[in-house]
Amino acid sequence: MVENLNTSCFPTWCPGCGNFAIWAALKNAATQAGWDNANTALVAGIGCHGHLLNFTKITSFEGLHGRAIPVATGIKLANTDLNVFVITGDGDCLGEGGNHLIHSCRRNHDLTILLHDNGVYGLTTGQTSPVSPRGFKSKSTPFGNPDEPFRPLALAITAGATFAARGYAGDIPGLSQLIIKANNHKGLAIIDILQPCVTFNKEYTHQFYQENIYHLDEKYNPHDKMAALAKAWEWGPKQIPLGILYEEDRPTAESQISQIVPKPLVYEPPLRRDISELLKKYS
Repeated sequence: MVENLNTSCFPTWCPGCGNFAIWAALKNAATQAGWDNANTALVAGIGCHGHLLNFTKITSFEGLHGRAIPVATGIKLANTDLNVFVITGDGDCLGEGGNHLIHSCRRNHDLTILLHDNGVYGLTTGQTSPVSPRGFKSKSTPFGNPDEPFRPLALAITAGATFAARGYAGDIPGLSQLIIKANNHKGLAIIDILQPCVTFNKEYTHQFYQENIYHLDEKYNPHDKMAALAKAWEWGPKQIPLGILYEEDRPTAESQISQIVPKPLVYEPPLRRDISELLKKYS
């Protein structure tokens, strides 16, 4: 049951925060797919998204700001049997952690990245993030953001991600299924989750998304990279697509490392060596 994944800690997000819905979607997906402490690990960076670990009874690790992906990569390399999820935000992943995102996509590590995309640095009270719109006024840009925003999925696809999707926090059932599909994919899977920050982002609200999102139809071909990039760049009135934008079958990074192909590294016994003679020689 979903309730079995709750810890004794009560969520501390702002009332109405999109993180509540993402948390619910992840728990629904975990319940349906059978993810638990024995087969799954959650890794978070620093930000409002990171609190999700405190409320979810699944083995987890909170890394340094922007460093969730390297930690998750290490966990996956050590035990390729695990489902490894990266819980990250647009500041954590695209700002401090942008370099790690690019190279994890390039190498096609078998990770599932859940990008909580609210357009601000929420935890530090609403500064402009790499996806804040041009002209966005915040504590760090009181006269308006002068920079062009990233398009996270365009960046990921270009860098080499083999599964790129977009979901909306307000659609819990749909997001749950998207998370399951992303994790079932072998390779780097990223979901850009549109998540309203009700306190600090008055532009990307629930109403804004509900008026402007649309679902990709059955005729759309997610294996066409150029079409996927075009969809990833769509952003405007009634022009924000949801669903799987891109999917590609390519060998994962882990499948090409000979030392861990026969069996996960965690099952290899440690190699013990007697270095007493070496210590005597150089002591």
